[in-house]
Amino acid sequence: MSRDTRTASADFDLLCLMVRPKPDLVRTREVLRRAIDVEGLLRTAAQHSVRPQLIRGLAALSWQGVPATSRSSIAAFQRFHLVCSLAAALQLSQVATAFASRGVRFAAFKGATLAKALYGDLSAREYTDIDLIVPKAQFGEAEDVLASLGYSGAQGDRAFRRAFLAYQRQYAFVHPDLAVAIDLHWDFSGSHVPFPLTSAETWNELEDVSIGYQRVPAVSGTNLALLLAGHGTKEAWRSLDWVCDFAMLLDRRPDLDWPVIHRRAQARGCGDSVLLACAMAQRLLGVPVPPALSRPVAECRRIQSIASGLVDDLRRGEPAAEKRENLSDLDLCDTRRDRISAVLTLAFTRTVGDY
Repeated sequence: MSRDTRTASADFDLLCLMVRPKPDLVRTREVLRRAIDVEGLLRTAAQHSVRPQLIRGLAALSWQGVPATSRSSIAAFQRFHLVCSLAAALQLSQVATAFASRGVRFAAFKGATLAKALYGDLSAREYTDIDLIVPKAQFGEAEDVLASLGYSGAQGDRAFRRAFLAYQRQYAFVHPDLAVAIDLHWDFSGSHVPFPLTSAETWNELEDVSIGYQRVPAVSGTNLALLLAGHGTKEAWRSLDWVCDFAMLLDRRPDLDWPVIHRRAQARGCGDSVLLACAMAQRLLGVPVPPALSRPVAECRRIQSIASGLVDDLRRGEPAAEKRENLSDLDLCDTRRDRISAVLTLAFTRTVGDY
């Protein structure tokens, strides 16, 4: 292992101690007694979008080992991040009001609502866009609402998107005067792979989250567990912030019925995604696997093998999804047959590459 790789691994390991739901302050203090590169640690946190969680940990340690120059850059980030969080919340509130006025059914997930629901504060996690899901039958009307607010498609016009991007089941929209993009979904994964949560099930378990003066419906409870497990697995858990979100859910919601959650995912052909999410939270952030799932997680060789590879890649600073590109979402499929089917389906799907 090269010196750069060892340094990256050390920074990542320290980061994991500090951003877990309950930071390990004892072990962190032992590391901080030695000379560490705080700026390097901050860069690693930025790469994984966990700077707010890291800053919370550093503050809990009374800024031990943090030089004045780093404190200054941290303060600058906090001011900038707070402004960005408030701007994203304002956009979400305006879009929610517009959708409601037109009778467009919608739910938010990730972003500002997840920050409030899991972390208790808009600025307690990093996010760069607004994710919304609407019924497929109302997607065209939702596009019209966004257009009336000044948003346009970031991936070509409507005809182009429908011809070459519909298999993704989501489109991105941007505003010329606003920094935060909107990802509008009618489902949670591409048409070639399964997902633990269906779009139809989304509407069965929503929670209103206060965003400013607006109450925004958001995915919650067992559906949120399925969503976070599926999204992280689809993206090959290439960023620590997704592990933090799932770990926070495990920590904050011990009342969730994890056998039911696992069975629901299994019924969709991707039960391993829930087990993998639990394994990643345990290995990286020390959060115990729910007792009902501890044996399946420990005894599933596929899960242990995938988790070991993902953790090694993260520690070396080599996210798996960057190496495997479009094949990372195949881990959603429990069986080899489903993975082969997904590859064949994608091969015969018209995409931008075909254009």
